[in-house]
Amino acid sequence: MRALRVLIVDDEPLARMRLAALVAECDDPRCQVAGEAGDPASALAWLAAHEADVVLLDVQMPGASGLQLARRLREDPAFAGRGGAIVFVTAHAEHALQAFELEATDYLTKPVRGERLQQSLRRVAQRLPDDADAAGVVIVNDRGRVLRVPLAEVLYLKAELKYVTLRTAEHTHLLDESLTELEPRLAGRFIRVHRNALVARQAVRALERRASGDDEGGEGWAVRVAPVDEWLAVSRRQLPAVREALGADAL
Repeated sequence: MRALRVLIVDDEPLARMRLAALVAECDDPRCQVAGEAGDPASALAWLAAHEADVVLLDVQMPGASGLQLARRLREDPAFAGRGGAIVFVTAHAEHALQAFELEATDYLTKPVRGERLQQSLRRVAQRLPDDADAAGVVIVNDRGRVLRVPLAEVLYLKAELKYVTLRTAEHTHLLDESLTELEPRLAGRFIRVHRNALVARQAVRALERRASGDDEGGEGWAVRVAPVDEWLAVSRRQLPAVREALGADAL
């Protein structure tokens, strides 16, 4: 696997220097400091011309905060769409909840230990599209084991609480990736039927009006997933796209 491209964003030069040294020492995964920025505006300008797999991001900086930058990056298809990750690195632990609401991969407090940083970067590497994704595989961490689940076996992915459930005909796995991170890598094979669910096209057997609606006012529509014979709600917003994708305009 190629080295991770790391962008360090911190207004303190000494902090950037220390992080750069820790990144250079990381060998699992291999990493390289692709760039540095002293504030969010400079980071956005750098990202407009370069690519990064992960941004090591301070929270409190002059001008816009790291949290504001993270919100921008989560909405940026050029970054989030490629699976770009954010790891907060800050002396202020009180912002951790906001960081995870922004789907940050991790939240490290200063002074950062090399082992802890390497652990975070390893999580980033496991989530990035690589040869496994090209071969049609989703990487799953299951009780300490790393499993490669063929996409052809995946029936649906559904967000529940803090995790995403990956369902196959025989097994259920929990992922700590968000649907937002997963969807760009599954485009073409899966249909978003609801804000909390992606379903494999080949697994859909019916689109029908059901007795109960969903929390988005989905008018009771649902898709039946084979071979597990489960019904997943289709939201009102997604119904036209699901009909079009399935060629089900007549339903």
